[in-house]
Formats: sequence, C-alpha cells, structure tokens
Amino acid sequence: MSRGEERRQAREAQSDMKKFYYLFGAVAVIGIGVVGMNVTSGLFGDTVSEPIELDFANDEELVALAQGVTRGDPDAPVTIVEFGDFQCPGCAQFALSVKPEIERTLVGSGRVKFVYYDFPLIAIHPNAFLAARASRCAADQERYWEYHEALFRNQARWAGSSTPAGMFEDFAGEVGMDEGAFRSCLNSDAHAEVVSANLRLGERMGVSGTPTVLVNANGQVRRVNNYDFRSISTAIETMTAEAPGGN
Repeated sequence: MSRGEERRQAREAQSDMKKFYYLFGAVAVIGIGVVGMNVTSGLFGDTVSEPIELDFANDEELVALAQGVTRGDPDAPVTIVEFGDFQCPGCAQFALSVKPEIERTLVGSGRVKFVYYDFPLIAIHPNAFLAARASRCAADQERYWEYHEALFRNQARWAGSSTPAGMFEDFAGEVGMDEGAFRSCLNSDAHAEVVSANLRLGERMGVSGTPTVLVNANGQVRRVNNYDFRSISTAIETMTAEAPGGN
C-alpha cells in the first residue's frame, strides 16, 4: 500500500471516529426519552423480516433509539463495539473464535465491556434482520448472549433457508426459553424499530461491512481493521498507554 493510500485511509478512519464521538456523545445529552417515537410501517401482528422506516428528527434522536447489547461491567473504562450481522460468515468466525477470548481475558477482568449493534446486510443476507429480531426476543427472556452464540453456531443450518423462523424457535428451546412467548415475539413487529435504528446508526457512522470492530479507550476511538484477538488487545494496550487526546 502506498503512503498516500495509507494517509487517505487514516483520514477516513478519523472522520468515522468523529462521527462516533458525536453520535454516541449525544446519548448523555438527551437520554432515552425518544425511544417511543413513531414508526411509519403499521406492521403489528405480522412477522417483520426487513428494516422499517423510522421517524427521527436528527442524529441525537437516532442514537437514543438505537440500542446495543452490553456484556460486562457497564462502567468499564474500555469499550469494544461490534457492528455485526448474524448471517455473516466472518461475524460467525469472530463470535465463535475471538469473542470467547475477549470475554474470558478482557471482559472477565472488569476492564472492558463489549457492546453489540445489529447491522443486518439484507441485500446479501436476507435472513439477517429476522435473526437480529430473534436475538432481541431472546433478550426479553434474559437469554440474549446464549441465543447470540446459538445463532452463530448454527449459522450454516438457517442461513440459506427460505423459512428460518422454525429453526429460530428451535434454538429458543435449546437455550431454555419459553418457546410460546418467543414465537409470539418473533411473529410480530417486536424489536423491528431498534434493529432498524442500529442499522441506520451504523450507516451514519460509515459502517459498510461486518464485522466492524471499534475500540473506545482513554478518550479515543479507533477502528480495528484485523478483528483477531491480538489486534484488538494490542489496540487497547496502545490506546490506554497514550495520554488522552494523543495520536
């Protein structure tokens, strides 16, 4: 890669990080009061399997509507953020081979929290939006992370199916959920708003592929281009060793 290309990519990454700071900083300003904003779809009672239109006035309202799922101490000084797609093979690899080490070594220490945002690329992964909604239905029964792993572990089974809902219900039973309650949630528009908001938030931040992994530490946010454990842990060590505002 030429030095000019490296500088161009660095400028683009810096721009993305400025968006990240602006958007996520807005949460502290406006809180969560706009979560109940209206949607324009009117899809109650039907299974929603693709993004819906959202009614938000500005980026601050979009941030408040979007909701990541956090694992670890919410007050941890370092945050790892993933924008992921349940039907993405690279995300499955990350979930099954890298996240366990992150959880055991970094999250388990209390030093790091991990936050997952849905980014279903339905143009190439038509089941990804429904899978994201299914994971949120699992969260209703406090089984989010168990179900999150089950979706990735069984990705080859459901990814190419034209009717994945039945398998999603089976996975709910496998992780100990009330299958009837899960089925009612899945066969509705529940959580379509938040999954759609997560997708729009990622788009506003310049996310274009999955997994996209960001590290927020010591007053800085950086994209980790190689989403292996060593690259992520090295980024954390480098950033926490630097003074706030350092390059």
